[in-house]
Amino acid sequence: MRIYGYARVSTKEQNLGRQMVDLEKYVDTNYIFTDKQSGKDMDRKEYQLLRKVSQKDDTIYIKSLDRLGRNKQQIKQELEYYKLKGVRVKILEIPTTMMDIKEGQEWLIDMINNLLLEVLSTMAEHERISIKERQTEGIAVLRSKNNGKGIGRPKVEYPSNFKEVYKQWKQKNITGVKAMELLNLKKNTFYSLIKQEEGK
Repeated sequence: MRIYGYARVSTKEQNLGRQMVDLEKYVDTNYIFTDKQSGKDMDRKEYQLLRKVSQKDDTIYIKSLDRLGRNKQQIKQELEYYKLKGVRVKILEIPTTMMDIKEGQEWLIDMINNLLLEVLSTMAEHERISIKERQTEGIAVLRSKNNGKGIGRPKVEYPSNFKEVYKQWKQKNITGVKAMELLNLKKNTFYSLIKQEEGK
């Protein structure tokens, strides 16, 4: 039976220090695998190595469930993988997983794994509800800011002399550069107003 640890941060700029300090309470530093890579990518060199070297009756310590992956379905798949392999996963932030299992009480590991999956499904459900609520609230705010007219970009306001300058530009009496100067507009805004005007 071997004991491993796994620590991960999402970018090279982030520090593994805190996770390492917590993991070193349970795992020899030489057996802690580390990645500085986003959890959405499963092609993490050190993590894939950990998956290969871990065997039946081994234990893997991680700080939190999201160290395995960003997507809840991914995490669930990884837990199932270790369960089938006979490898125990202990999560420092979930005390139930840290319980000592006496010989002959291996059934407790299955119970713990099932609890983990239950936690995951609950978290996923709350996350879906939360995202939906935030999206609904965001749309409502945008609509109220746009006087209930939808979420598209607000129309650019016309300068007071736009009609006169636009007519001169359209009749080619002045250049676009001169028109922008007279209207005191930047190129992008000028052509946005032209598009807006001609789209009426």
